[in-house]
Amino acid sequence: MFGQFNLSAANRRWRDKLAATTLLTAVVLAGLAAAAPFPFGEWRRVPDAPLLSPQGTEWESAGTFNPAVILQNEKFVMLYRAQDAAGTSRLGYAESADGIHFTRRLGAVLSPEADYEKDGGVEDPRLQRFGDTYYLTYTGYNKKDAQLCLATSRDLIHWQRKGAILPAYKGNWNRGWTKSGAIVPERIEGKYWMYWLGTSADKTDQMGISYSTDLLHWTEATETPVLPRRPGKFDSRVVEPGPPPILTKDGIVLIYNGADDKLVYRTGVAVFDRKDPRKVLSRTDEPIFAPEKEWEKIGQVPNVVFVEGMARQGNRWLFYYGGADKYVGVAEAPTR
Repeated sequence: MFGQFNLSAANRRWRDKLAATTLLTAVVLAGLAAAAPFPFGEWRRVPDAPLLSPQGTEWESAGTFNPAVILQNEKFVMLYRAQDAAGTSRLGYAESADGIHFTRRLGAVLSPEADYEKDGGVEDPRLQRFGDTYYLTYTGYNKKDAQLCLATSRDLIHWQRKGAILPAYKGNWNRGWTKSGAIVPERIEGKYWMYWLGTSADKTDQMGISYSTDLLHWTEATETPVLPRRPGKFDSRVVEPGPPPILTKDGIVLIYNGADDKLVYRTGVAVFDRKDPRKVLSRTDEPIFAPEKEWEKIGQVPNVVFVEGMARQGNRWLFYYGGADKYVGVAEAPTR
């Protein structure tokens, strides 16, 4: 599927360090299970190789990564970010019966058309469903600004744009772009809630939260980041929502992507109050998932696992992620 990689001494050191971090995963999850309502156990890759890789010479030739996944009538549907050689992103569509082997649909299902998408593209989708409508949050990028946008669909193929729902450079603490809208799957206190990424005055990327009564107009719910960065930890530079949260009886479980000062991306988990999505109950001190495979460490952006899609089927959870901004991978975990 892809050629052999030649690891430099620096990359070998990263490999050894990240492998040691991964050994902590089972311990971290076991230690937190009693204190936090995690609905899943230890993650493992299934398979070790990418599910999707770049192909052809056109719209998905440079990268296929950062997927959203939803289970529709026992069929897994994936919307993935595809990049061409010029760096323009579109959304591709793939489906699967088992969640592992995906068949791609010919051509993109969402391509840059609006002014806030032109030349840069549509990036990093997340999917949520309410009633018979699918809500797609994505980043609209026009080579100048990036901001969180929304589109809706009844069939996951034909999309209606609703525009930018969190404009860049605005907000209580955000001073830059907005991205990564993870919508809570049910109303709480009569409101929809969404976690998102913004840039604070110190140029670090942190997590905000907003609420809405119609999914179109959003109001920021806190004066400061709801989940701030932590100096010296795996999320010291970036704290970015992953897939839509999981609701449990004990809390709102949000998988998130954290990056350190060297921009190595790993996976963390935060739990918020079931009645007040602004209140943090717990947060992993160590990552539960990290770059290990060569295709996760070498690509368009090195040393990245970026979890963005998720689906539950029976007694397992599947977590879909981008590897090194070039490939799509998946990890499986048992339900608790």
